[in-house]
Amino acid sequence: MPSLVLKPGREKSLLRRHPWIFSGAIGRVDGNPDSGGTVDLLSSKGDFLARAAYSPQSQICARVWTFDPSESVDADFFRRRISCSLAVRAGLRPAPTDALRLINAESDGLPGLIVDRYAGTLVVQFLAAGAEYWRETIADLLLELTGLKDIYERSDADVRELEGLPPSVGALRGALHETRITIHENGLKFLVNIATGHKTGFYFDQRENRRRVRQLAEGRQVLDCFCYTGGFTVNSLAGGAKSVLSVDSSADALALCRENVSLNALPSTLHPSPSTLHTTLEGDVFQILRKFRDEGRQFDLIILDPPKFAPTAAQADKAARGYKDINLLAFKLLRPGGILVTFSCSGGVSAELFQKIVAGAALDARVDAQIVEYLSQAPDHPVALNFPEGAYLKGLVCRKA
Repeated sequence: MPSLVLKPGREKSLLRRHPWIFSGAIGRVDGNPDSGGTVDLLSSKGDFLARAAYSPQSQICARVWTFDPSESVDADFFRRRISCSLAVRAGLRPAPTDALRLINAESDGLPGLIVDRYAGTLVVQFLAAGAEYWRETIADLLLELTGLKDIYERSDADVRELEGLPPSVGALRGALHETRITIHENGLKFLVNIATGHKTGFYFDQRENRRRVRQLAEGRQVLDCFCYTGGFTVNSLAGGAKSVLSVDSSADALALCRENVSLNALPSTLHPSPSTLHTTLEGDVFQILRKFRDEGRQFDLIILDPPKFAPTAAQADKAARGYKDINLLAFKLLRPGGILVTFSCSGGVSAELFQKIVAGAALDARVDAQIVEYLSQAPDHPVALNFPEGAYLKGLVCRKA
């Protein structure tokens, strides 16, 4: 077995069972491991620490498969890990849906592997060299263990480039001809384009938060910023919002947002003319919020669900300015008693930092506000206790006095 021998004193993270080893911790490489191939991680004294996937082109040069020296990394290993992940989802009893995350990479002990289910179709991402190395074995096992026939690959995330891997998109198993799929969530329907949508097509991690917004929306004028394909918009309308304005920079996302609003038959007693309740606006959210501020516009409920501003801690300072700007403007646009539902999905921004940013935004906006609820990712996106980086989605529900 090829091995990576660590420099003296660099085994501490592995002793805490963290699954990553960075290139700077490696003293030498013994043998000639393939990219994605399995290596043993050894201390400078030669003691076994873990068994991992080797990624020579990445700063994260090894991702741990197992800490058990007796456990081989083979097809049976992946069968056990995938079966365990599926059993976890079955035991979670998530909110009524036919679409959810089945495998959540490091947090399910399968680094670099994402598997999402969209009704009868699986969408996979092989995001690290180790997952790529085992792609065919993993694909066969997914069909066997789920009983499904179709797998679509969306391995086009930027992190593949860091692994020295080209993007890969298209049908991986089965004969899938239609990439627009209708899914069901909490009694609502959504059209998803698994070929071109963000991530694998939809944001499953916001499922419980969409339901919470639905509960908050009744009788309110809602501004849904960075609305994407309308997850929060549809839930706001279904919850009895007086009106919803959906804002996004993507014309294609807004078109699908309008389709999703039309797709859902909302109660006529609450919404005699649903088409008059929902409008969309294409443009830069930062500029639009400033324009609304200058016009004196006001809303009862504002949702801020921006894209990732800071993938790593190195970009945190720049991201903090962006988060502060949009939250400050949102506080100014809220009526007294209004609700701000604000999120950060940036891994480089901790929950503590995000709360400080929002508090600073309220201070600069000269408003009094209180946090009434903390939000996070849905339970099908578990966070392994030895991998705190998995807790990437932070949300606050704030009330303006």
